[in-house]
Amino acid sequence: MNPFFVRLVIIVFLIAIIYNLGAALYYMMNDKGTGKRMAWALTRRVGLSVVLIVLIALGIVTGVLTPHGIGD
Repeated sequence: MNPFFVRLVIIVFLIAIIYNLGAALYYMMNDKGTGKRMAWALTRRVGLSVVLIVLIALGIVTGVLTPHGIGD
């Protein structure tokens, strides 16, 4: 698989996660606790984070991603 495509998918997920975190902050400041939009934005953020972690783990297991760390 193309490494550029893998990086692009990860970056898109990270941007979506940060967007939902910002949306939750915006809804928290404007709704003053009267709506459920903040909770839904945080739920989407957590869901996207879980999906991203699972995709990275699958990528490592299948060999598409090769982790490198300290001592390699």
